[in-house]
Amino acid sequence: MTLLAPHTALYTDYYQLSMSQGFFLSGHAKVKATFDYFFRENPFKGGFVVFAGLGDLLEILEDYSFENDDIEYLRKVGFDNRFLEYLLTFRFRGTLRSVREGEVVFPLEPLVRVEGDIAEVQVIETVLLNMLNFESLIATKAARLRMVAPDKRLVDFGLRRAQGFGGIHASKAAIIGGLDATSNVYSAFQFGLQATGTQGHSWIQSFDDELEAFRKFAEFYPDKCVLLVDTYNTLRSGIPNAIIVAKELEARGHRLLGIRLDSGDLAYLSKHAREMLDQAGLKYVKIAVSNQLDEYIIRSLLQQGAPIDIFGVGTRLVTGQDSPALDGVYKLSMYDGKPRLKFSENYEKTTLPGTKKTIRFLNDDGTFYADGVTLETESSIEYILHPFQPGQRSTVKNLHGEELLSVVMKDGRRLSDGFSPENSARYARDRLAKLAPEHKRFEFPHTYKVGISTELMHLRSRLMEDLQHGQRKQ
Repeated sequence: MTLLAPHTALYTDYYQLSMSQGFFLSGHAKVKATFDYFFRENPFKGGFVVFAGLGDLLEILEDYSFENDDIEYLRKVGFDNRFLEYLLTFRFRGTLRSVREGEVVFPLEPLVRVEGDIAEVQVIETVLLNMLNFESLIATKAARLRMVAPDKRLVDFGLRRAQGFGGIHASKAAIIGGLDATSNVYSAFQFGLQATGTQGHSWIQSFDDELEAFRKFAEFYPDKCVLLVDTYNTLRSGIPNAIIVAKELEARGHRLLGIRLDSGDLAYLSKHAREMLDQAGLKYVKIAVSNQLDEYIIRSLLQQGAPIDIFGVGTRLVTGQDSPALDGVYKLSMYDGKPRLKFSENYEKTTLPGTKKTIRFLNDDGTFYADGVTLETESSIEYILHPFQPGQRSTVKNLHGEELLSVVMKDGRRLSDGFSPENSARYARDRLAKLAPEHKRFEFPHTYKVGISTELMHLRSRLMEDLQHGQRKQ
């Protein structure tokens, strides 16, 4: 991947390489293993997640290799020469099954299944979690913004406040989640996004007169001119001067695209701005706002009747406020042909063993009813059990089920390059439309049903009993 090249394989945690070396030195590097990626809790106290980052992950894995410089560095920090010889020709040759990018997903269900030699599927854990957790978090935040403003233009303004280069993928994920455009020129170039922007206060401050600043900007950008009107006094100078420039543009056969408010009471100022523009015959001029916006503030502004057309969302989007991370995990479920389980005193952190598939059950109208996690060998199930409260079950016998996991990479090669943000965004929009409103509300959303099959429940119980019996014998 060009963003990480040429040292992609070093984008990992030290212990991943230590374990892979251990597998190699013990003669176990080629033992077959399966890992599951899933998360345990929805971010933002919400009811769903929009899955993103798959396209970037597959691109990284397809070119995953160690450069000579990488090998020399690893030698300096103490890795065994025999292992380093192995890394010189290392390529990821595993198989990935995954839900589609843009899919609406829920806690505890496998979203990605990685199969291959234990050394290779172990070493990619960090980059997989890094890409999928972050992009899914931001795509989910963006989807929440779109839900409160379905008919408004939403633009990502977050690069300057992002955590370093995380802003690159944040902008892409924001588009997948439902935003229209980004101010991030690099991401727009890299991922084929729509780039856009207005002007900053420094442009106006660099002139001795606000009107002169507006006129000069309109001279350079007569067909895409948005004027920032709050540098000095929004209602007394900013908007009046914008009206003057708008009329001058009209006289030259152009139209002022919009004005932007970046401070103050946005509801109050936007209402007065709309009145002033309309009275001047400028009903076509759009009103854009920015300044620490999120889904709650946008919802409040629209509930107050603020006549805002465009929202520029920055810090609280690209940093995922108020959920700074998605708690996605990557857990071993099969090793050497045997199901494996991570046991925890906290029952809810005990993992689901075996090779599994995720099935979405649909209502008659095509909306989502529940998701079931079953063993790969199961052909049909009549009901699903609550993962941690077996007495709770839901019948799915007569419902249509669709498998969510499909092969997206085989033997280290992508099966498709069709991961454009536009396609993923369209898919996310279509899938969110099939999710009931009670799962999409912000306050106390209804928990979407995710259950497991009886066979999977029995397998987990048996492995837990075996582990506990072995501990008692010790």
